[in-house]
Amino acid sequence: MKYRILGKTGLRVSVVGVGTWQFGGEWGRTYTQAEADAVLAEAQACGINLIDTAECYGDHLSERLIGHAIHARRADWIVATKFGHAFRGHLDRSRQFAPAEVRQQLEDSLRALRTDYIDLYQYHSPEDAEFELEALWETVQRFVTEGKVRHVGLSVSPNTNIRQVAASPRAGVEAVQIIYNRLSRQCEAETLPACQRANLGVLARIPLASGYLSGKYKPGATFPANDVRGSRNRADEDKLLAEVQEIARLEVPAGVPMASWALAWCLKHPAVTCVIPGCKDPQQVRLNAAAADLA
Repeated sequence: MKYRILGKTGLRVSVVGVGTWQFGGEWGRTYTQAEADAVLAEAQACGINLIDTAECYGDHLSERLIGHAIHARRADWIVATKFGHAFRGHLDRSRQFAPAEVRQQLEDSLRALRTDYIDLYQYHSPEDAEFELEALWETVQRFVTEGKVRHVGLSVSPNTNIRQVAASPRAGVEAVQIIYNRLSRQCEAETLPACQRANLGVLARIPLASGYLSGKYKPGATFPANDVRGSRNRADEDKLLAEVQEIARLEVPAGVPMASWALAWCLKHPAVTCVIPGCKDPQQVRLNAAAADLA
């Protein structure tokens, strides 16, 4: 494994992390505690030290699975979670960015994660008006003063939101999470350079384009109703999958797994600190971790 410093935070993070939206049950399967334990144990064995989760991956479900898995070795991990949404059902969220609501979310996340502190507490895809609320900035910085949060991050949406990235230093944000992969490169024009100028660490989310850049799926692939990919437009999906086939043919070296190549592709951008792909089992963890050798 290789490690990089996450912007202003000073945190030394593995270049490959573990994304855990799948633990919340919206990617076609329900995870047992034993399955989550196995994924995170393999991640640690591979040298991975960063876990990314969120309050609304299930109703703190992903956080609870993580908390049970790592509480005995909490100091070995950099835990990143998010705030601003409340889970109401499959792909159904309410927005909760009022300071009092965020305070309650923090307490709920700490309880679920079985920890006294969160290493990186991230605004979760706020609208501009939600993010620019100075009372919220003050509340979140109070969490830092209280020792419940070590560093503040922003999971920005859309990935071209230069407005929020530019305001991040004033908000006390030290790292930005952004959609970036071989199929989604819009942030290269302005957003990633802005992060570099402000010394904001960058976590590249959805680096495998929801699994399409794994190379496993062909045009016409279908997904179960409880899989987030099953709700997307069929024609758009087939167009993306056809593009993936061309990328595999023209860009991926022979003998290199496409997933490892795709993660390494992200890591070669000088702004990117770490990729946070999801993984359904220990085998996928190992495949993801192998990207460090290619980056």
